Amino acid sequence: MDFLYAAIGLLAGLIIGIIIARLMTPEYKKHKQLQKELEAAKFELEQHRQELSDHFSSAADMLDTLGKSYTKLYQHMAQTSTDLLPNVPQQDSPFISQSTEETSDTKADEISDVQPKDYANGATGVLKEQKKAVLQSPHLEKAS
Repeated sequence: MDFLYAAIGLLAGLIIGIIIARLMTPEYKKHKQLQKELEAAKFELEQHRQELSDHFSSAADMLDTLGKSYTKLYQHMAQTSTDLLPNVPQQDSPFISQSTEETSDTKADEISDVQPKDYANGATGVLKEQKKAVLQSPHLEKAS
């Protein structure tokens, strides 16, 4: 029976000793300090992310408001220009309606499909031995 009490006391002392030694070592304290710093850095990073998200959200709202205000100002200026200057032709008006801009955009798209007038047939360049052929066409205009 004495042997059993001695073994239990030795085992309990060993466990308590390991726990105390682990808590008192500088490496354990350093590990705990690094863990606290890591948690603080993670918290700061999350806080910065939230602030950045809030900043972009408010900036998007401001840009939306600015766009709506600009559109409202443009419409007001267009209306007052037609009211105050009724005799001015529409092409001379500084505020052209949106419908004329859309037609000019479609015309620009149609023109972009046409091959440019300065298009060179075949490969040309400084290192090419062949001289570039000059095209004579009545449709070409000379540059001044």
